[in-house]
Amino acid sequence: MPRSTPDLTVIGGGFAGLTAAVTAAEAGARVTLYEAHHTLGGRARTADAPYRTHEGPHALYSGGPHWTWLRRRDLLGPLAPIPPLEGARLRFHRDGVLRRTPPLALLRLLRHRPELAPVDEDFTTWASRVVGPAGARAAAHYTAVALFHHDPGELSARFVQERLRRTAKVPPEAHYPVGGWSSVIDRMAARAWNLGVRVETCARLDTVPTGTPTVVATSLDAARRLLRDDSLGWDSGRTTLVDLAVRSRRGDAFAVSGIDFPAWIERFTAQDRSLAPRGESLVQGQVPLAPHESKAAGSARADRLLDLALPGWRDRLTWRRDAVAKGRTGALDRPGTTWRDRPAIDRGDGVYLAGDMVAAPGVLSEVSFTSAIEATTLALRSRVRLPGLDLNRA
Repeated sequence: MPRSTPDLTVIGGGFAGLTAAVTAAEAGARVTLYEAHHTLGGRARTADAPYRTHEGPHALYSGGPHWTWLRRRDLLGPLAPIPPLEGARLRFHRDGVLRRTPPLALLRLLRHRPELAPVDEDFTTWASRVVGPAGARAAAHYTAVALFHHDPGELSARFVQERLRRTAKVPPEAHYPVGGWSSVIDRMAARAWNLGVRVETCARLDTVPTGTPTVVATSLDAARRLLRDDSLGWDSGRTTLVDLAVRSRRGDAFAVSGIDFPAWIERFTAQDRSLAPRGESLVQGQVPLAPHESKAAGSARADRLLDLALPGWRDRLTWRRDAVAKGRTGALDRPGTTWRDRPAIDRGDGVYLAGDMVAAPGVLSEVSFTSAIEATTLALRSRVRLPGLDLNRA
């Protein structure tokens, strides 16, 4: 006799929500997924043509568990590798000019294993003992590519060092799905549907359904409102996002890392030409903002980098959009805290959290994935009539 209620409810159709839905369905559970918007993807959405910009993460890191999970299910799809000649055009903004080589101090710090960096001390204090204050500042600013914070040096040394090691690896861990993140989301959604997951879009819930375990895979702000739980909070970054398109010109830099100040600018059509019309380059960047700073302040610093990275870009500009992202760039761990101190996945009463700001390890989207797997495991184990999860598949 068919059951009238699902074995698992998932609220949120982004990367975490789809991971939870697919994982549960593979274990034999009947799943209903609710998404407030008319399309799936969350911050992993990619805008429609002509400029396929990203609202969330731009790269997949091959060192993380989600990489293996996606690959086993043939969900990665084609990847756009960094062309060798373009890769040689990574530049570092240091002392007011673009340089080809990273600061020596950054390379020296890469020899230090993250697990040996202190949790209770800020990165600047620890790294200054290793490479001096100037080197510590340069390394901290480099990590803006993964932290979106105006002063990464004030965060936990272990937290920052892990991200420094991951983002500076050679060869790079970062890989780019052809067509943007939405191509991965589309494949995940197709797998969910093929597994029998019921997907309800344009379905914004005001309360958590009763009678079934529920994975809340939304932003932490949305989860706080939905669950009416004021304890759901954690530090995140605030940054100016700059998206622009210019007519292509030979010699434009592929990417610029801010060393004088935290920032990252990248020409994404260097890897994937499908992201912009023929003859145009799509450039996206982010410049972290201090609490008192305006969007315009970040845009002005971005313009300084663009002047150096893309000579004559103002005359070649075909489209531009600037915005501010606040609390949408993942968790930041301050001295004395680790990922274990963030809001717990198990909220009691059959409710579980998943997302990039909860108590799960990893870098960027890896946190969403890891928390989704854990939340789903706990939820299904609470349903004694269901078979247990095959953790080897996850």
